[in-house]
Amino acid sequence: MKVLFENVFFKMGMILVLILILLIPAVMVQDLIQERMSRQDEAIDEVSSKHAGDQLFTGPILTIPYWTSKQVKNSDGSYKEIREQHYYHVLPEALNVNGTVTPEKRQRGIFEVVVYGSKLKVDGFFDSYAFESEGITAENIELEKAFVSIGITDLKGITEQVEFKMNDSVVMFNPGLISSQVLSSGLHIRFPLKEMPKKMEFSFDLSLNGSERLIFTPIGKVTNVKLDSKWTEPSFDGSFLPSKRTVSDKGFTANWKVLHLNRNYPQSWTDDKHSLSGSKFGVDLKLPVDVYQKSMRVAKYALLFIVLTYLVFFFVEILNKILIHPIQYILVGIALVLFYVLMLAFSEQLYFDLAYILAALMTIGLVFLYCRSILKSWGLAAMTGAILTILYGFIFVIIQIQDYALLFGSLGIFLILAVTMYFSRKVDWFSVGVEEETSKE
Repeated sequence: MKVLFENVFFKMGMILVLILILLIPAVMVQDLIQERMSRQDEAIDEVSSKHAGDQLFTGPILTIPYWTSKQVKNSDGSYKEIREQHYYHVLPEALNVNGTVTPEKRQRGIFEVVVYGSKLKVDGFFDSYAFESEGITAENIELEKAFVSIGITDLKGITEQVEFKMNDSVVMFNPGLISSQVLSSGLHIRFPLKEMPKKMEFSFDLSLNGSERLIFTPIGKVTNVKLDSKWTEPSFDGSFLPSKRTVSDKGFTANWKVLHLNRNYPQSWTDDKHSLSGSKFGVDLKLPVDVYQKSMRVAKYALLFIVLTYLVFFFVEILNKILIHPIQYILVGIALVLFYVLMLAFSEQLYFDLAYILAALMTIGLVFLYCRSILKSWGLAAMTGAILTILYGFIFVIIQIQDYALLFGSLGIFLILAVTMYFSRKVDWFSVGVEEETSKE
């Protein structure tokens, strides 16, 4: 059996098989990271279900019912008139939102969840009612049944009564919607009209709790949104970025200005002819560092760690005529895979960078001491430890510069290949096995 292990080509095949076997626990590590990500999502959902979830604010929208009639032929040849109710939806000419967002970190087990409270001041006016363009006649309009709606994703987040002021009237919002043609969740008020005034000014204050994201729909012909918060690392997302923003260690201020020309729906329409989707924007208050995403990125380099470490061991055997047993290869491979579990466990308790360094030092130390034992040489053990240190440092740099990860990764692998070719350039692969067999004879 020992003679078989001394054969260089058998040794290469054995190393290849061991690498393929070690890919199984490497994949299991990635599954573990995915499981922890799912646990984090469950913690976020649990906190959100009690506090309030992501909030999407839309409104207000003025809706006026109207009737259409048509003649339907009976079976006996006579006709009867059928009346159908429809809704005419009107969006504001101007919509202004000024808000303050107060974030708060909450713990659920080992997981941190960001929730927030917000104070929004909303004002604007309605000024355009193009009934004729939709073929609506004055006698079919039911002004006395008009109502106003605002969209709020999670009604649990409302912390105070919402008082709606329209011209000289003050009305309290009621829960739920009269029509779900435009909005799916929110509040409404019935606002009977004797006649359609030329201009209808409105304003109201909204105290709204939520988790992680606060999003708006730009339904005004001109929509202006201004937010300020003490959150220092916001992520602005959606269809529109702020026209002005200031981010510092004291918080952020952001201003959005969106025109109706920037959206794909008009200022008024009937029934469900148009959708408000595709034009949302806002701010994301998620924690800026996601340890699981970084851990997954590092775990994808597991094959590179194993291959390069085994490559070092292989050349140590060839160049120094030292025989390393397959069991010793396996133990070193397990130590390399265990690094990812240690990194993940530490990163849930510490900063990711510190967790990575701590796990790397433990793994390098373990492999170094084990190599000293099996190679019987401090120099060879130190060389192995130095190579692992360079490799762990290289991967650490890559995960810090995400935008240039492909460039630096490609250059790094090219350099590794060049070094391997350099140190193996004088190895006579045809004579390696022959010399061994001759010496045995």
